[in-house]
Amino acid sequence: MRYIRHIILAIAITGLMALPAMAVQNDSTQMVPASFSQLAEHAKTGVVNIQTEKTIQGGGRVFQHFFGSPYGGNQEGLEKFFAPFQNQQPQSRKERSLGSGFIISADGYIVTNNHVIEDADQIKVILHDDKEYDAQIIGTDPMTDLALLKIDAKNLSPLKFGNSSSAKVGTWVVAIGSPFGLEQTVTAGIISAKGRIIGSGPYDDFIQTDASINPGNSGGPLLNLAGDVIGINTAIVRSGQGIGFAIPSDLATGIIDQLTVSKQVSRGWMGVAIQDVTKELAEYYDINEKTGVYVAKVYEENPAAKAGIKPGDVITMINGRKIDTSRDLTVTIANLKVDETVKVRLIRQGKEKIVAVKLGKRPDENPEIAATIDGFDTFGFQLKKMDTAIAQKLGYPEGIKGLIVTQIKPDSPGAKSGVRAGDLLLEVNHQPVETVGQYQAYVRKFKKREIVQLLFRRGNSHVFVVQFGKD
Repeated sequence: MRYIRHIILAIAITGLMALPAMAVQNDSTQMVPASFSQLAEHAKTGVVNIQTEKTIQGGGRVFQHFFGSPYGGNQEGLEKFFAPFQNQQPQSRKERSLGSGFIISADGYIVTNNHVIEDADQIKVILHDDKEYDAQIIGTDPMTDLALLKIDAKNLSPLKFGNSSSAKVGTWVVAIGSPFGLEQTVTAGIISAKGRIIGSGPYDDFIQTDASINPGNSGGPLLNLAGDVIGINTAIVRSGQGIGFAIPSDLATGIIDQLTVSKQVSRGWMGVAIQDVTKELAEYYDINEKTGVYVAKVYEENPAAKAGIKPGDVITMINGRKIDTSRDLTVTIANLKVDETVKVRLIRQGKEKIVAVKLGKRPDENPEIAATIDGFDTFGFQLKKMDTAIAQKLGYPEGIKGLIVTQIKPDSPGAKSGVRAGDLLLEVNHQPVETVGQYQAYVRKFKKREIVQLLFRRGNSHVFVVQFGKD
């Protein structure tokens, strides 16, 4: 394998030599480092091996995302179904696990992944010289999968955080860790992509790298050629080769600072449920800007509500920073301090407005709730007036009005629209609907082939428009 790699590198060098001198000179990137040995020697004293003993009940956030539950999505239902056929031995068991980490202070503060030490009964940190220490958990942040540990040691060799935002795709990086328990393993590759969203949490913003990362690398540093930590290795794709993900240092440093000072993380919170502006929403609300974030709901007694932000507003800028997607808004607000006042630029009914919002503290659990499920109309929907019992069952706020989709006729226009049972119909062509009779009267008014737009809400966090050409 090394022989093949050397051949590939030789071909790459030959290709570079064939390029015009200007093309090479204009690129300051070191395409093929002569050696990583100096960097590895410098960094190894700051990298640690982490061994834990824990009671296993199931994987953590990143583990579940990539490897899943053995029961699939509906874990609780399938567990009950299969329970009579299974060995009735206790589900939990003691198990040793391995991970990595790196020193950030001479007096023993260490960064790793939350999933490495989560639920651990015992945590041991092993330095490069084989000295072992019992570690104390200072604080964790499951949202970003970061953890801060402390060992009773002095005169350690910390690594320094670098700037991940300035790291470019295609530049060389080095990963150091303990894959499969093999301490101080050094691997090299490039930054394959930045800003990766892998569905593991609300603050996904991963660096993707092809530097070899395996189980046991989690929590270890991803270094640039200057030896600075620009990422914390976190996740892999089992079915893929050369696909690993690291938490950017720019995101991690703020979290680590908070954990060091207060042992917990407080995030800014506006109190809105949001979504990206789709083409249909832009047309429905006559929004000229196709970027920005649509406010689907404003939670009562929360900062946005107190500032006067309303459902239907489109947020386009925070403190002068352009907001193109829901992720932009989520990450921007989360990185701001509690009680900080921010300027929010928004579009309301086609007009620009600036609102000052004093941020609150993000609740531990997001109040957004997903919906579940109760004759057929012209589009194939079976509808029922919302009432208190249905609202409680499906998690909608008390007092909300509209029609619940209880069933959808197969092969109907509604079945092809993306609407689900449990969605709430709010408006027909901008007209609010509260009863089935009212809805039917609205629909009967429209002439043959006239466009009908239905505004739906799904749970507490998603509003969308479905358009039909009436037959």
